[in-house]
Amino acid sequence: MTKTPAKKIAKKAAAKKVAAPKKTAAKKASAAKKVAAPKKVAAKKVSVKKTVSIEKMEPGLLLAITVAQGMYEKKAENIRILDMRKIQSASADYFVISSADNDKKVEAIAKSAEEEVKKQLNENPLHREGFENLEWVLLDFFNVVAHVFQDEKRDFYGIEQLWGDAEEIEFKGK
Repeated sequence: MTKTPAKKIAKKAAAKKVAAPKKTAAKKASAAKKVAAPKKVAAKKVSVKKTVSIEKMEPGLLLAITVAQGMYEKKAENIRILDMRKIQSASADYFVISSADNDKKVEAIAKSAEEEVKKQLNENPLHREGFENLEWVLLDFFNVVAHVFQDEKRDFYGIEQLWGDAEEIEFKGK
């Protein structure tokens, strides 16, 4: 019996309504390679779109990241940047929230955030509150409000839950 090409077998199988022969393992592997390559390229394009240079960054976001960096340098815990622009009742465009386990750290973190903004952007807060008790320090830069809490007060006031529909911006300190 002579071997017939795969195309002839497929045509006969289609005419008889019989299943065509299965692909060999080598053909499956080459087909899988062709499919996998475009997925990897598409993933790289997405990650490039998320990266924004400092020059093109929106000024409020740049200020929020600078505040967060100042907090990070003094080992603030659980730093979160909340984008409040889509929330109608919000008083600022961004909230930057962090915490520490004692009053001395709260003070150091708040001062570091102020100093970093002054050094990088030459701006000062319009208003400062909480330096008397050092349980919750607030720095108001108009479109960015920074909150530095002691851990217990952060849990008690639950700002993240209060503004739970705000989008969080990922921050990784330098």
